[in-house]
Amino acid sequence: MNVGDRVRLMSGREEGIITRILDNNIVEVAIDNDFTIPVARREVVVIAAEENKYMRTDAVIEAPTRKQPPAPVLSEKGIYLAMVHQAEELLAATIVNNTDYDVLFTAGEERNNQYRGLKNDKLAPKATYVIAHYHLKDFEKWPGLVVQFLQHRNGAPSLFEPVTKRVQFRANSFYKSKKTAPVLNKEAYLFQLDTKPTTIDTSKLQEQLTETPEQTIANYKLQAPDHKVDLHIEKLTEEHQTMSNSTMLKLQLETFQNALDRAMAANMHEIVFIHGAGNGVLRKEIQKILSRTPGIKFYEDAQKEKFGYGATLVRLK
Repeated sequence: MNVGDRVRLMSGREEGIITRILDNNIVEVAIDNDFTIPVARREVVVIAAEENKYMRTDAVIEAPTRKQPPAPVLSEKGIYLAMVHQAEELLAATIVNNTDYDVLFTAGEERNNQYRGLKNDKLAPKATYVIAHYHLKDFEKWPGLVVQFLQHRNGAPSLFEPVTKRVQFRANSFYKSKKTAPVLNKEAYLFQLDTKPTTIDTSKLQEQLTETPEQTIANYKLQAPDHKVDLHIEKLTEEHQTMSNSTMLKLQLETFQNALDRAMAANMHEIVFIHGAGNGVLRKEIQKILSRTPGIKFYEDAQKEKFGYGATLVRLK
């Protein structure tokens, strides 16, 4: 008896799908894709695939319909989050490892900036792992999913950076993401978790470890930022549609701080940050940081005729 099995309650005719194994004797069953209940294992029986297909008395013979074109098959190697139909309204959030590497992962939910761990394990190459189940009727209440993972293979020539990926589900992009998932070979709403895999250059890492402090400072100073830094989220990442507001703000502030630090290290006289007007949250956070940063001569709204209150000019000492 496993997660995803279709079962029948022995005390009645109700059928459902196992969504969680709560302990050795209790399972959680989604009944008619509408509600979930805890049930003792002894009170349910797994429905054989053949019975489900041929023996159900409530089966409905559907009229022929126009054949829909199949979803595109995705064959690219990578690590994916696939939302796979277990029933018409019930989806299984599944991690898919379509690589030649082992993947060590943890997965959890994020609601209102509160994190709750769900699963952790090692996923072999060309393997999958179900981390949670969600009902489509509750789509607007779905949490964001956070997956952290590290790729590894004995004897591999590359050392991979650990990756943290947040997936925030939005209706306008979710329903456009349907593809045939690799490994599973089933239609799913598919999100790639390693769109920009990063490996560590061990030779460069060794060089950095042997640098003197003076060399490190010299190399750091060479990386001066542009005079104008655009912090609009669409300029920073192509994945902004799947990000929560707090995640977007965090990325914008990290980009701002990085550019400010490099501008000061490069002895720049001034720098302009284009943050947009919007609701003013990013502007307030930037100016809060500037107010407590040493080395700032002053800051002010920049080029109001062009940006309104959507840019801040920073003069450096």
